Amino acid sequence: MKRSDSTLKAILDVILHDNPATQDEIAEKLGLTRRYVTKLLQPMVKRGVVRRAYILDLKKFDEFSEMFDEEKTSREYAGAYLIKDMLKNMVGHVFKQFDMSFESFVNYNDEMANKALEMDYISNNMHEKIRSSVDTVISINPYSEFSKTMVFSEVAYDLERIADHTCHIANFVLNGCYEVDAEMLEILNSMYLTSRKMVKYSMEGFLNEELDLKDKVMDYEEKIHALQKKALNQIAIQMAEDDVLDKDRSTYYLTLSRVVKAFERIGDISVEIIDAAGEFYRNIPRSTTPERFRRRSSD
Repeated sequence: MKRSDSTLKAILDVILHDNPATQDEIAEKLGLTRRYVTKLLQPMVKRGVVRRAYILDLKKFDEFSEMFDEEKTSREYAGAYLIKDMLKNMVGHVFKQFDMSFESFVNYNDEMANKALEMDYISNNMHEKIRSSVDTVISINPYSEFSKTMVFSEVAYDLERIADHTCHIANFVLNGCYEVDAEMLEILNSMYLTSRKMVKYSMEGFLNEELDLKDKVMDYEEKIHALQKKALNQIAIQMAEDDVLDKDRSTYYLTLSRVVKAFERIGDISVEIIDAAGEFYRNIPRSTTPERFRRRSSD
């Protein structure tokens, strides 16, 4: 991508979710000169792609948006393209938060745990940014097929929920619990790797229309719940051998159970994301029953 195209994309991103009233606002936001903003926007304004003051005509912009991504399919409107880009950034950040949380758990490191929790504020802000962008897009053309963009807001919320669940992992360290033994750590490491793969494949399926990845997500879903049972059985065995009346030990088992539950919920949310992809691209209706209840009814 040429530098001018990259800058134009940044300008359009500001227009999409910040609703600037003047080019001065756009220039100040991006650290550009007003003259350069005018130069890049002028062709878009003349052709009606950008309307004063300043919003995108998404249908017209779709004719030009292929300059940003040669692999963009013709069915994607410009707003979808820009919001998908924001989702890619958000999932990258959530992965970093997830990794930092588990690393703090493995190393029993307070500093890492606090950093992971601080990253959650950014995850929340990224969700809000995507939600407001979706609202803007729908307000421009609420009756078009593009109103399906609401799904983007749902997926961003799902990513925020995943980030929230990783906080339980970091909080284990900050609650002053004992370090876990090697056998339990091995089970939890498998849960971490499995749930992380579920997030990865579900988001790839949603962002790239790779719906065949649902098979992988569901295979890992079975694995994550088998691991959950194994972890809870291990906790039950340890509790039977321990003095659970001791307050510190009681807190340990309670907080450790939340860590196990966090991995399980991250897996369930991943299933919800890949189901959302099926509805978005293929109009495959999603079940109104949450995944964890569907699973229980089939057991």
